[in-house]
Amino acid sequence: MTAKRILVPLDGDEGSEAILPVVAAVARDSGATVRLLRVYPVPERREGPHGRTIEYVDQAMSRLTGEARDEFARDEARLADVPVETVVRFGEPADEIALEAEAFGADVIALAEPPRGRLRGLITPGVAQRLARKTSVPTLVLWPSAA
Repeated sequence: MTAKRILVPLDGDEGSEAILPVVAAVARDSGATVRLLRVYPVPERREGPHGRTIEYVDQAMSRLTGEARDEFARDEARLADVPVETVVRFGEPADEIALEAEAFGADVIALAEPPRGRLRGLITPGVAQRLARKTSVPTLVLWPSAA
């Protein structure tokens, strides 16, 4: 199977970007399109000390989308010569990644996740583990070593 559509969820952490060189090589070899995805929790209205609204939900979403677009620009540079699309979603990461994989028609989801101990994995499963329960799209997970 050749991957023609690769979904890459990023969380803004340098560790999540460790997957980009792998994705770049696969995408160049197979002529794939890469879709970078950033998922934020749904923001809440922020109030100041006297109960005045400082930022409405839609304003927070616009601000976060702008921040993600700036981060995507840096990531796109690391994917030179690869067609790249970007998407920002709001909600629970595993749910939104699964929905985006379906909407994009992803052949594979590629992500980096910090290694987790067995006990921690049982108590609070990582995004990759939760994602495996929500989608049948093959998932490539890179566990970068802690340096």
